[in-house]
Amino acid sequence: MQITVRIIDFEHREDIHLPNEPFPIYGRLIPSYINEQWRYTTEIFSDKSEMCFPDENYSYEDMAPNSTFIGAYDKETCIGLAIMQEAYFKYMYLYDLKVNQSYRRSGVAGKLIEMAKEIAISKGYHGIFTQGQDNNLGACLFYLKSGFVIGGLDTKVYQGTAQADKKDIYFYLDF
Repeated sequence: MQITVRIIDFEHREDIHLPNEPFPIYGRLIPSYINEQWRYTTEIFSDKSEMCFPDENYSYEDMAPNSTFIGAYDKETCIGLAIMQEAYFKYMYLYDLKVNQSYRRSGVAGKLIEMAKEIAISKGYHGIFTQGQDNNLGACLFYLKSGFVIGGLDTKVYQGTAQADKKDIYFYLDF
């Protein structure tokens, strides 16, 4: 399998409509902030399930002025997507990261992150930030394994929704 990673240009704009696919919900990352330092533990659920985010209705034309789209390709088929967005501070925002199920755990997401780093550096950023739901343990552990560190926890974002038991964890990657 020869995977290539490149910026998605206008000609290939339909590639940003990569559908979301289910991912396993098997545990939770539990961050704590003690003595000015983030730590975490994990909880593994006895009942495992799957979740799938609704497909986004991205508009290349509307998003392009402050976004960079990165695609991972198997030949000419887009199998992974990262969307980087301009941000006010010195961290560029990783708005979306996804990989087709059949390509997960094969290094594709890591390749997307590497190109995201190159883009952020070329634009003068000092790092990247993103967020993940605490119960998406696979994604949280991926970010930590990729060099990101925990930088914050949002315990309020899902209140009043069907996902009220979830929290968002903010991850930062410094260069």
